[in-house]
Amino acid sequence: MKMKKMLSLGLASVMALSMISGLALSASAEEKDYEDCTIKFAWWGGDSRHEATQNAVNAFMEKYPGINVEVNFGAWSDWEAARALEFQSGTAADVNQINLSWINEFDSNGDVFVDLNEFADVIDLTQWGEMPLQMMQDVNGGQAGIPVSMTGRIFYWDKTTFEEAGLEVPTSFADLRAAGPIFQEKLGDDYYPLALGEFDRMIFMTFYLQAKYGTAIMGDGEVKVTAEQLQEGLDMIMSLEEEHVIPSIVTIDGDAASSLDQNPKFIEGKYAGILEWDSAPKKYINALAEGREMVVGEEFTDFGDNGATGVFSKVSLGFAISATSEHKKESAMLIEYLCNDPEGVAIMASERGIPESAAAVSTLEAAGSLDPVILEAHTKVMAAAEFPEDPTFESNALKGSEGTFRYVFGGLSYGEFDTAEGAEELLAGMQDAYN
Repeated sequence: MKMKKMLSLGLASVMALSMISGLALSASAEEKDYEDCTIKFAWWGGDSRHEATQNAVNAFMEKYPGINVEVNFGAWSDWEAARALEFQSGTAADVNQINLSWINEFDSNGDVFVDLNEFADVIDLTQWGEMPLQMMQDVNGGQAGIPVSMTGRIFYWDKTTFEEAGLEVPTSFADLRAAGPIFQEKLGDDYYPLALGEFDRMIFMTFYLQAKYGTAIMGDGEVKVTAEQLQEGLDMIMSLEEEHVIPSIVTIDGDAASSLDQNPKFIEGKYAGILEWDSAPKKYINALAEGREMVVGEEFTDFGDNGATGVFSKVSLGFAISATSEHKKESAMLIEYLCNDPEGVAIMASERGIPESAAAVSTLEAAGSLDPVILEAHTKVMAAAEFPEDPTFESNALKGSEGTFRYVFGGLSYGEFDTAEGAEELLAGMQDAYN
């Protein structure tokens, strides 16, 4: 009897433990209000962005067990064309880092990206201002993406090279022009104060023309400059080649580097300046040879007689969810984690620029972890910006590897046509981009 009683008590204890365990499992299941699934996340960038984002993804998967995130990342080169094919074929990643222009270009009917308003209970959209959100709406007024950051272009200078030439870094267009011949005389033919690829040249020329004529060159569905004005801008760019201020496209192509930050001439300080987004200096800074110092420059105010900069700003990049995603809620959870969650924000820091989310800024300010170089560049750009960038300016037809900008600026540098012909080609391409 005593043994039976002990067995009964033991069995009762096991049953009680089993019930408690079952209740705990049940409670756990109720708390887990998402599905176990695999989602794909695609982005471009440099090594430091890749590392930070991968670390954030790993932390997200730890916080939300059962959600597996497969990543696809790489450099910008050919990235846009590859993603365009995926959007067209319905095979895009669940979560995508996107450019503002992709909304008009790839989501022209409003059916490629999810309206994030549908997941406002997951993504706290109140952390963004009304205007940045409006900039990423689709043709139907849906929230096709959320702006991770705002950005604009600014100069970064290899201070070490300028010191070797006996110069201060340029603070004006006149300073830059004067530096070219001095670099050639004191440092050699391989040294230039600034290096500009085809798209960089278009941006530099845009600042020049917008400052001089006081109007955006593109906007409201039309080109706002004449062929004569464009030729004036092209003449200015080609004069920089002639005066040894910038290397020719022929020279840069001959360097056989896939990007400027991987170009030995940049790494060694021979190309001593770049015109880059305020959100993207880290890959250049990290690429410089040991002992070299890169500093944030100033926006030029002497393109014309009115002190204007001609600088434009834009949504740097955004996050969007593909309409073909089978796990939209879990994808929204990842975006919320990266943009608003203090844990995710701390890991991502300033790798995509100064965040536009108020919650993210508060987190980084409290931690003292806003990158000082990016913060300095961003502050200068936003103070100098006079125009919003028209999204069509970065359409694939203009900016792409087979686009008008590459064709015109490359053709000029290779001597395939003159600036008058180049201006006509550029104007036609810009007009066609609206059609």
